[in-house]
Amino acid sequence: MDRVDKILAQWHRERPELDVAPMGLIGRISRLSFILRTEMEKTWATFGLNPPSFDVLATLRRSGPPYRLSPGDLIASTMVTSGTMTNRIDKLVAAGLVERTPNPEDGRGFLIGLSDKGFKLIEEAVTVHVETQEKLIAVLSKDERVQLDDALRGFLKKVDEDDFPE
Repeated sequence: MDRVDKILAQWHRERPELDVAPMGLIGRISRLSFILRTEMEKTWATFGLNPPSFDVLATLRRSGPPYRLSPGDLIASTMVTSGTMTNRIDKLVAAGLVERTPNPEDGRGFLIGLSDKGFKLIEEAVTVHVETQEKLIAVLSKDERVQLDDALRGFLKKVDEDDFPE
């Protein structure tokens, strides 16, 4: 039995008429999310990063050379509001990790790009991040990883905000 089984047993005792199976599935996903996120945040913190700063730097890095995106593209990739993104960018500019440059395709706009310091930092951070993730899933066999990934992909596709039936 895990922690969630104990909670379900209590609900079965107190409210036997309720089918609490969904609570078990969602509870386990929530608990796993918390544990995984906590371990990844420890890794990011060793580089002076937090989830939002890692997200922006990683988004820029995976965009490919020249590692620059418009604020709108960053917002679309990270799914945050423009005010939230402006705050993140300002902090990263102040830390010397990203730079604002004029957008050659839009004289009124600008691009956000990795500075040399930011590129070096995210290169190292993402390497250790992937190592952390590998350690976290090492308890699963290769077949279990594939099965879980397939199941979660299908589940997410069905309940994603864009696809969830109203």
